[in-house]
Amino acid sequence: MTDVLSRRDLDFLLYEWLDVVSLTSRERFSEHSKDTFAAVLELSADIAHKHFAPHNKKSDANEPTMSPDGSIVMIAEVKQALDIYSAAGLLAGQFDERVGGMQLPTTVSRAAMAWFQAANASTSSYPFLTIANANLISTHGTDQQVDDYVRPMIEGRYFGTMCLSEPQAGSSLTDITTRAVKQDDGRYRLTGTKMWISAGDHELTENIIHLVLAKVPGGGSGVKGISLFIVPKFLPGPDGEPGIRNDVTLTGLNHKMGFRGTTNTLLAFGDGTHQPEGDAGAIGFLVGEENRGLSYMFHMMNEARIGVGFVAIALGYVGYLKSVEYAKTRTQGRALGAKDPSSPPVALVEHADVRRMLLAQKSYVEGALALGLYCSYLVDEHDSADNEADASNATLLLDVLTPIAKSWPSQWCLEANNLAIQVHGGYGYTRDYDVEQYYRDNRLNPIHEGTHGIQGLDLLGRKVTMQDGAGLKLLDSKIAATVQRAQAIGRDAERYATELASTWSRIVDLTSTLWESGDPSLALANSTIYLEAFGHTVIAWMWLEQVIAADGQAGNFYDGKRQAVRYFYAYELPKVGPQVELLASLDRTTLDMNPAWF
Repeated sequence: MTDVLSRRDLDFLLYEWLDVVSLTSRERFSEHSKDTFAAVLELSADIAHKHFAPHNKKSDANEPTMSPDGSIVMIAEVKQALDIYSAAGLLAGQFDERVGGMQLPTTVSRAAMAWFQAANASTSSYPFLTIANANLISTHGTDQQVDDYVRPMIEGRYFGTMCLSEPQAGSSLTDITTRAVKQDDGRYRLTGTKMWISAGDHELTENIIHLVLAKVPGGGSGVKGISLFIVPKFLPGPDGEPGIRNDVTLTGLNHKMGFRGTTNTLLAFGDGTHQPEGDAGAIGFLVGEENRGLSYMFHMMNEARIGVGFVAIALGYVGYLKSVEYAKTRTQGRALGAKDPSSPPVALVEHADVRRMLLAQKSYVEGALALGLYCSYLVDEHDSADNEADASNATLLLDVLTPIAKSWPSQWCLEANNLAIQVHGGYGYTRDYDVEQYYRDNRLNPIHEGTHGIQGLDLLGRKVTMQDGAGLKLLDSKIAATVQRAQAIGRDAERYATELASTWSRIVDLTSTLWESGDPSLALANSTIYLEAFGHTVIAWMWLEQVIAADGQAGNFYDGKRQAVRYFYAYELPKVGPQVELLASLDRTTLDMNPAWF
């Protein structure tokens, strides 16, 4: 069976480039070593290959169904795999020891999770969402809430969700209508409907912990009036175990193009189907303070956005590996210039156009993986910093890079899946081969947790301008430092450094040009194109970092890295120039288009 990820690439990025072992010199990670990191990665790869990958196609072909009594029916292999995952303690990875966690670096935990996301994106979604949910409660919840919900989630007894969107609101959270009315005992009763809730109902665990955005009467207008609530499927009993059923009802399942093994639900809160303690209304527990719910939820949303980027990377990566294997084993056609029709056919990989498609995939997935791990490393730098300035800088840089870490892999690792199908030819378009499923699964990622359009608005409208452009200036200093190191190496690295410095300078100048117009509507009209140009430049930076890390090293692995960066700088980075020119012209085509003309 083909590996779903490259352990060699992970080791290069973790140890030779990022030097994650150096984190063990910091107090937070002092009980760990390279041996513990390697053990976690090895265990993850083993469980992913043995228990997640085997049912990936089966769960796609047999999506969950809703029985007449409202319970969920799914293939048994999903629960079996998740029980093994939980028993291995992997849910506890990045959490503090005080709540029962292993206190692993986030960089290592996310690398470990990538094995599961590549092996089976759908099944891995359940622990992925649970980890993000528990992380939010452990950061912003009370000690009692941590005991009631976080510890059972880390143990794998409960799973978690995030409930933001509603049928009428979509991504516009200011328009949500779910209400939360405070009761005399300090709890709240919630009523409303939530849509597109992944893992919103199932029979996999003892309980499901929903994090729900709702408005308290009398709160502020728009998003300023949104609060955040813990709404368990079963209320905690006197002994802390799941007790009576809360008023949360599954009213339907959404039938998706991909990610079919993950339940995606329409949930009714407080419709009276269940009446906890004799009354209708879902009982919820406030997280933090009223009217600050969205700021708390952004903690989970930002983590989820980077996690979505990792899912996109993992799906692109496994598709790439399978297309490489296919191209090396499938024989078809003859080499250009071959005159003898009776000569044996050559492997697909011998054709230059096939190598182009494989190189493109390699440049996308390995560049994106570097970015995802770098962003994870910034989390570790924040969590283990010994002074506030270093912690703040890590967070600031992560804020700027998060829209890229979510959107660039979602766009370009999806393109890698597209190319993987093309390498397979007609076979790639059939369900007999895995690559068509990877494409369908990955097509979700440009949509959920903020579309490309939303990420573009976030990057250009907030992230590069916040704190008087402090985040952009910090990123500029990081890229400049990489350029300087590459120039010192000379040869190809110096040439790449010059090209990156020139392109990045144009991005910085463009940012000023767009906002100097004084018209936010005009500045943001093509923010998605800005996101793409910015993202390609950031990935070029990631590739230059890898060139530096590989300097002086010999062998097929390192030569492959050098050829991938050569491809990216020759075929991909030049795409940024025309995008910058279009944006700098302050083109009004989209603004001036009358909807009646469609």
